[in-house]
Parts: sequence; structure tokens; C-alpha cells
Amino acid sequence: MSQMALPLAWPAPEDDRDFIVGPATADAVRHLAAWPNWPVAATLLTGPRKSGRSLLARIFAAKHDAMLIDDAEQAPEETIFHAWNRAQAEHRPLLIVADAAPPLWRIELPDLASRLAATPRIAIGDPDEALAAALIEKLLGARGLAAGREVTAYVLPRIERSHVALHRLVDALDEVALARRQRITVPLARRALMSLGVIDDSSNGG
Repeated sequence: MSQMALPLAWPAPEDDRDFIVGPATADAVRHLAAWPNWPVAATLLTGPRKSGRSLLARIFAAKHDAMLIDDAEQAPEETIFHAWNRAQAEHRPLLIVADAAPPLWRIELPDLASRLAATPRIAIGDPDEALAAALIEKLLGARGLAAGREVTAYVLPRIERSHVALHRLVDALDEVALARRQRITVPLARRALMSLGVIDDSSNGG
């Protein structure tokens, strides 16, 4: 499988953003695209916060007229139970989005627990280098900012490889660029990393 991150050709109706496909997300995208072949008309989608899981879920729901329960841990268990049953009766897909699957997500209602046990599970993982670079570009572009490849090459080895860390980095780059009224360069990126506590003055950018 190619390591290049590619845009998924499913427009999100609410704002026309693209969901970026890479190794961390490709399995989830393939599974959702093949929903008529699911063993039951429901799937549990998990992944870290800021991973794009809710965006992917909204795109899927809009494309396939699916039922969607986001942040499922906060939803009443009986609501999820009845939605699961309705999905089977109507053969209409139900996508349940949560931080984690059972048993980490503790289900008290036995009937719901048994149904989730029979439900396919897909997960979005942490980004690899290609996906991380594409996400930085996308997040900066959404703010009207841009960074050259040298900036991405500088920051990627120095930050935690997680979706939350990428969002924090872009926030810091935005703040430093605005405060100094400069385009994003490697020296500016270094200041952003210092503001996050990732490097300090003694590191000399290393």
C-alpha cells in the first residue's frame, strides 16, 4: 500500500473539507465503503481525539443516509440499543463513534453489550510521517497559512506522533506567526516548538 496521503473523494456537505487517507485511516475508509457487506448493519468506529473520526463519520452518514451516534459514551445506552435494532430492521447503516471499544468502554446494558460484541470494529490510528505532513499542511491551509517542506521536515522528528500533538503544533505556529507577523520558517517553527516546551534554548534546534 502506498505511503502517500491522498484526499478521499467524499465531500463533507457542511463545509466541503476533505478527509485525508493514509495508512492510519485506510482500513476504516475501505470498511465504510463496503458497508453493504457488513455482517450486521452497524459498525463501531474508534480513534483518538482530533483524528478526524467525526468528520469521516459525518461524510459517511451524508453519503449513505446512515444513522450516526457520535461521542457514544455520552449517549444513553438504551438510545444506542434501539438505534442498533432499527438499523437491522431497516437495513440502514448505523455508525457508532467512540473513544474506545468495549471493554474499555464499559457497557452496563447487557442487551447492548451483546449487540456491540457482534458489531464490526474499525479504528483510526496515530498518523505516520506522510499523513502527519499532509495534516499539518491541511490544518495550516484552513487558517490561510503555509509552510515549506523544510519546516515540516524540521518539526516532524521533534513532536509526538499523535493527532492532538499536530493540532497543538499548528496552534503554536499560528500564534507565533501572528505575533511576529512573519511567514512560517524553520526559525519561527523553532520558536513554536519552544513555546510548547518541546525544545529549549539549550537545544540549539536539535
